[in-house]
Amino acid sequence: MCGIFGIYNNAKAAELATLGLFAEQHRGQESCGMAVNDGISIKLRKKMGLVKDVFRINKLAQLQGNIAIGHVRYPTRGDSSEYNSQPHLVETLSGPSYTLTSNGDIVNYEELRKVLESKGVYFVSTNDGELILKYIVYQVEKKNKTILEAIKKMMKYVKGSYSSILATKNEMYIFRDPYGFRPLVFGELEQGETVAASESCALDILNPAWLKEVEPAEIIIVNEKGRTSYRNDPNQLRNSANCRHCIFEHIYFSRPDSFIFGENVYAVRQNIGKKLAESCNLEADLVVPVPDSSNFIALGYARAKGIPYEMGLIRNHYVGRTFIKPEQTIRDESVRQKFNPLPNFFLNKRIILIDDSIVRGTTLKKLVKLIKKAGASEVHLLIGSPPVKHSCYYGIDTPTRTELIANNKNIAEIRQFIGADSLRYLTIDELSSTVKEPDEYCYACFNGKYPVTR
Repeated sequence: MCGIFGIYNNAKAAELATLGLFAEQHRGQESCGMAVNDGISIKLRKKMGLVKDVFRINKLAQLQGNIAIGHVRYPTRGDSSEYNSQPHLVETLSGPSYTLTSNGDIVNYEELRKVLESKGVYFVSTNDGELILKYIVYQVEKKNKTILEAIKKMMKYVKGSYSSILATKNEMYIFRDPYGFRPLVFGELEQGETVAASESCALDILNPAWLKEVEPAEIIIVNEKGRTSYRNDPNQLRNSANCRHCIFEHIYFSRPDSFIFGENVYAVRQNIGKKLAESCNLEADLVVPVPDSSNFIALGYARAKGIPYEMGLIRNHYVGRTFIKPEQTIRDESVRQKFNPLPNFFLNKRIILIDDSIVRGTTLKKLVKLIKKAGASEVHLLIGSPPVKHSCYYGIDTPTRTELIANNKNIAEIRQFIGADSLRYLTIDELSSTVKEPDEYCYACFNGKYPVTR
């Protein structure tokens, strides 16, 4: 999971792109980058670290141009290093330069990389975004295809998830894989500038005149003539047999104030809480979320049951999201730094603790112990998703099933390991009932039914 942003035809492109990346910082905290075009050359800056550190005012002054694309990275393919950061840049001997930023993961990466390398294509990273870019550039430079034709061919042969923005010195291309795994929106500012981002919250801060979602398999070309939309296969458009949006975007990844996959994230999360309440008859004094992604799930549950909702755990927002830390040891260290119970809050209370998911069990084991140490008489754990039993190959950091606690333990064993008095998950059917178009979602991490394979 990463965050991308693009803007076309604005003299302050770098500054506005920085604002957009700030709004998407939750999607990736390992590195960030930006490529800015001034019509003559492309200037690229990418470093390890947060947006606020990489793009200080003095650095932005060096990024002049009216087209900018940016990226915040959470590593899925390729290690956490600067050379795997995005955007990726290709400068050709014939003159044209291309840069690309992408969110997703390619399942046939190794196969396609070998094919391109056999044709003389050189790679500088192990990141899937570079493969997408170099596949397109190879088709343009060696096969004499237009960029549009090259993207269409890429969509045919590159398997997996990608929401991407490609920029040249005078054009911008916005496109999304045929399954629509990851979110992607675009809109128009008051002066006619085109903007695009992973989430609508990154565009809201720019006060767009309008915004909408990029459809699966849609390609949008932006240039001095305006915007033109193409669809690689019209039959794939909003077809539930093909769409496979990542349900985890609603559960955890996306900001609650974003509008993705045709729905408000906060509303879906409240629906999840209401669904948990339908079949749960626990007696408790308080409902407490594990902040922040579980806040609206817990609120939906508390409202449905008439139990007081309280923020008993205080989150340190200067510590990153625990789930997307790149290494287990770093995750473990982050938990105690990240959460602290309110003094005397839990004393002799029966607590319903609500979290969005259990992936590795890293956070919850420590949190339950922390809450009981703070005096809670009971801690009942409710989870706003089914057990995660399978790896994701479409942009989430679960590369091996051995990391997944639900793949190694049953629910009773998980409850015992975490130390909760009871444990309740949503079923897949319950989760699917919380969204408007349940057949358009991917549930592979829960049921192992992968829509795209190698």
